Amino acid sequence: MVKNNRILRNFLAYIFAIFLVVSLPLQIVGAAAPATLSYGSKGEDVPDVQYRLKILGYFMNAEVTDFYGKMTEDAVKRFQKDYGLQADGIAGKQTWKTLKKVSVSEHELNLLARIIFAESRGEPFKGQVAVGAVVMNRLASSQFPDTIKGVIEQPGAFTAVDDGQYRLQPDSTAYKAAVEAIAGNDPSNGALYYFNPKTATSSWIWTREQLVQIGNHIFAI
Repeated sequence: MVKNNRILRNFLAYIFAIFLVVSLPLQIVGAAAPATLSYGSKGEDVPDVQYRLKILGYFMNAEVTDFYGKMTEDAVKRFQKDYGLQADGIAGKQTWKTLKKVSVSEHELNLLARIIFAESRGEPFKGQVAVGAVVMNRLASSQFPDTIKGVIEQPGAFTAVDDGQYRLQPDSTAYKAAVEAIAGNDPSNGALYYFNPKTATSSWIWTREQLVQIGNHIFAI
């Protein structure tokens, strides 16, 4: 919890600068494994590792670039040490695997903010964080796809994907809610589903164990 709070404090100021100038298209992200990176490396995987380290508070005082320099190497070493990895400053297979478990890419953050905005704009902030938490809870569950994109775009999973609202540009509140959900804030109490009892037409959703109601949504497992 202490680590999550630190991540959230460090990242909030950064994310609000980012969302004002960045609007990523919903392109297909390549499935190829990221390259092994070390001092002097260049390429498209470098800004990804830097961005993830920035989210986690290891790369806060540097700009994201395509060059793996001393600051990146040192940030990777600190991350590796904190997560019980060999602190060699090389972003290899195990470092990437661990990094992806505890962080998101810029594209994934944008997707999460988009689904939060599409599904819950107009809901109280706590309810928007809870919607983001449902996505994160599904990501952690073996019942659902193992990527944020896969969870969100799973056929039939979210009405807003089907009706096109998913492509709307999120506002600052949606980005803030996404950051909190990524940092581990879960007002849904571990929910995997949510629904509006006034508009729900599925009899199946009413069979789920209800955990909490926030605004117009009931959260359930």
